[in-house]
Amino acid sequence: MNTIEQFADTVIKESYDLKASDIHIVPRHHDAMIQMRIDRDLVTKHIITRAFSEKLISHFKFLASMDIGEKRKPQNGALEIQAEYAHLHLRLSTLPTMNNESLVIRIHFQTMVQPLSQLALFPSSAKALLSFLHHSHGLIIFTGPTGSGKTTTMYSLLHAAQHELNRRIVTLEDPVEKRSDGMLQIQINERAGITYAAGLKAVLRHDPDIILVGEIRDEETAKVAVRASLTGHLVLTTLHTNDAKGAVLRLLDFHITHAEIEQSLLAVAAQRLVEIKCPFCQGKCSSLCKKMRKVRRLSVYELLYGGDLKQVILEARGKKGVYSYATLKQVMNKGYALGYIEEEDVQR
Repeated sequence: MNTIEQFADTVIKESYDLKASDIHIVPRHHDAMIQMRIDRDLVTKHIITRAFSEKLISHFKFLASMDIGEKRKPQNGALEIQAEYAHLHLRLSTLPTMNNESLVIRIHFQTMVQPLSQLALFPSSAKALLSFLHHSHGLIIFTGPTGSGKTTTMYSLLHAAQHELNRRIVTLEDPVEKRSDGMLQIQINERAGITYAAGLKAVLRHDPDIILVGEIRDEETAKVAVRASLTGHLVLTTLHTNDAKGAVLRLLDFHITHAEIEQSLLAVAAQRLVEIKCPFCQGKCSSLCKKMRKVRRLSVYELLYGGDLKQVILEARGKKGVYSYATLKQVMNKGYALGYIEEEDVQR
């Protein structure tokens, strides 16, 4: 094994030990940095020469079946690593810069799915989310920025539905982030004609109880997802909005009618990941301490359903709605008041 391969293995192992979500290889004028995203912090771990960084990026591109010779265009790739310490799924993305190619590796840990009670900061949110699984049909939307834990939450719900309620589950994702036995998992491949909309139409003929649609990106997918939820299927999906109320407005942007939203939309969950205050460190937690702690971040949810959801839909019609659900800001303030999270999380 040569030096490049050894160093690449070392970087992956180090990121696993620190439970980093991303590895960044950042070219500079004279050298390059290797940084890791540990929770919300970007930590510089290595400084290497430009020549070495070029070889390292080429090595990762080769493993991910990307074009090593193409450095002028952005590329995407994926890689499975079955090591002694873990099973990892890596998503790679290159970007040409003024200095050299930059590489970002997103790390997905193929570990056992955790129950939702261990993912949520407040047990009441977990109980409410799990209760939605008892509905035979409807649309459940998760919103939040990239990296807020939406996929982890959805897979935790699917795991509960599969093992506790014996539901038949089909997923449509781009890419499939967590491999799970017992579920039919479909990789979106637009070149081959497998889009979200086309895949969803085909899935409906395979008698699923629950369908996970990775993301609603366009009007056609939105309409098929709503139609699926109206014909006896429970559909879980994501939208990129800042809060739960924004999901209703986004569906209207996709030309879903108010009547269809009222009949199909079961709940909206806006989600954020918050760092749990370290019981040992005063102030910012050190990297060594983070490595030792099993639980560093938990999810908080803004849940919109029932009467509050009806009031929000009423407001979207231009009428005055009165609702009382706890917003993300209020949930965050509660966590801060109870001493679970830092003030910085609330401000963010």
